Amino acid sequence: MGKKIQYAVVARGAAVLAEHGAGGTTTNAGAVARQILERLHAAVGGAAADCRVSYTQGLYVFHVMRADGLTALCMTDDDATAASGRRIPFAFLEDIHGKFVKTYGRAALTALAYAMNDEFSRVLSKQMDYYSNDPNADCITRMKGEMDQVRSIMIDNIDKVLERGDRLEMLVDKTTTMQGNTMRFKRQARRFRNTVWWRNVKLTY
Repeated sequence: MGKKIQYAVVARGAAVLAEHGAGGTTTNAGAVARQILERLHAAVGGAAADCRVSYTQGLYVFHVMRADGLTALCMTDDDATAASGRRIPFAFLEDIHGKFVKTYGRAALTALAYAMNDEFSRVLSKQMDYYSNDPNADCITRMKGEMDQVRSIMIDNIDKVLERGDRLEMLVDKTTTMQGNTMRFKRQARRFRNTVWWRNVKLTY
């Protein structure tokens, strides 16, 4: 089995800003990557529509994450993708996208092709090696997914508690109203008993 992530690129539209290929895969993978970038760019008319998608090409899978006007793309072998699903490739893409934006900011939106290649290709190489070979990469990704799930459940539970709180407030309002009605009824009943008692007294005398 080859390395999980064998090629990676960061682009703006169809313009490649930085890329790196492991073991001489840049030429072939790069050609396919450029076709994908051009098709995505043409499909949205050049607009920066966010998306996450995977394409198969023979024994390889190309994963694409498009956000904030930039596209991060990587190629994995089919066996590795089957073993980890799309979890590791997209964790890698999120990572390099974040590092690229943090490093270059708005300059990436106007940079010429390959303007960041000399510097950022080293970052791509390092992160490709980490996500391909370090077991912690998958553990961290899995834990992050579980934490996101727990956070979602917590938010859901809090919403339910708040809804229940609304219902409790309504219940308290209704109880207060009932208590007020009960007090009025008692006062009316007391006045009625007093009236009847005085009437009986008058009839006696």
